[in-house]
Amino acid sequence: MPKIKICGIRQNKDINIINKYKPDYIGFVFAKSKRKITHQKAKELKEKLNPNIKSVGVFVNAPIEEILQLYNNQTIDMAQLHGNENEEYIKNLKEKTNNKLKIINAIEMQKTTDLTKYEKTKADYLLLDSGKGSGKTFDWQLINKNIEKDFFLAGGLNANNIQEAINEFHPYAVDLSSALETNDYKDENKIKEIMEIINE
Repeated sequence: MPKIKICGIRQNKDINIINKYKPDYIGFVFAKSKRKITHQKAKELKEKLNPNIKSVGVFVNAPIEEILQLYNNQTIDMAQLHGNENEEYIKNLKEKTNNKLKIINAIEMQKTTDLTKYEKTKADYLLLDSGKGSGKTFDWQLINKNIEKDFFLAGGLNANNIQEAINEFHPYAVDLSSALETNDYKDENKIKEIMEIINE
């Protein structure tokens, strides 16, 4: 059974739902998005979050100092990188946190994507997505089934296709956001449904 990440958390009500259904990870989006959250609001929400649930900060080409500040004040436990951050950037983040900050490196999956070149990355996990939180699926046949790095599978996962994705690719974790929303806000019924499917 994969771990579960629910991304785009931004309201007190979201945290109440999360604490009830207990996914493994939540995501705070600090990049340009309709789900973007301020540092202050994320900190408030993190303080209400069940301590067993890890918070992931989602960034696009952010200054390293911003990530370090959010990590050091315990707003985030992990960082997810969605921009052009290179190995030097990842190495820098690792060194400045004594290797304690876990990093998810997001890969935009296209026909030309070669996942083998990420096998040696210093990031702890890969995240395979169709774009920066596009909510659309990509061609799953692009996934190399021999991929050795633990990966999060994202992009258009929903109640109708998630079981198939898990059975076929055995991801370390699945990452959902827009499929769990109604009118752009998290919907408890949709979260409950997906948690029940995955925990069957």
